[in-house]
Amino acid sequence: MGTRANPSPWQTGSLQLTYFRAAMSRTQRIALVIAALAVAVLAFVIAQPGDDDDGADQEATAPATQTQAETNTDGATEEAEPPGPPVTRIRMDNGSVVGGAKDIEVTRGDTVRIVVSSNAPDDIHLHGYDIEREVAPGQPASFRFKANAEGAFEIESHVAEDAGRDPLVARLVVQPS
Repeated sequence: MGTRANPSPWQTGSLQLTYFRAAMSRTQRIALVIAALAVAVLAFVIAQPGDDDDGADQEATAPATQTQAETNTDGATEEAEPPGPPVTRIRMDNGSVVGGAKDIEVTRGDTVRIVVSSNAPDDIHLHGYDIEREVAPGQPASFRFKANAEGAFEIESHVAEDAGRDPLVARLVVQPS
């Protein structure tokens, strides 16, 4: 009565955690840990708030540029590209230009850029070039064109004109080249 035919693994001291062996190999466990680390790093990068205000990241990732001239691989230098055309910004408040109508002077052949923002819907028209743009709160009107006609040209508000007010938003003067 005292002897068992099959002693339990607890009694023989050979208990092994066989369910771990059957569930996953060592290589699979390592791959799972690496995948979990990759997911954690990706989640950290995605959840990290943007720090665009300090500009440190932009300086670190921006390519190095020379201010006066670029050097080619053969040692010759070429002039750096000039900055883009300046942008004239005009702000309107209830159909009136803040600070009065602007004077914009350019030379024939220049690229002209004008951005008009307003707190009320309006139609802005550049006479002489026949360019018309709609402006609305949060949706500025952008003008970009080559100044190929010399002279003085008025930029006007159709809403102000229809209301009997002074429609002049700006005056574009294109000088000969």
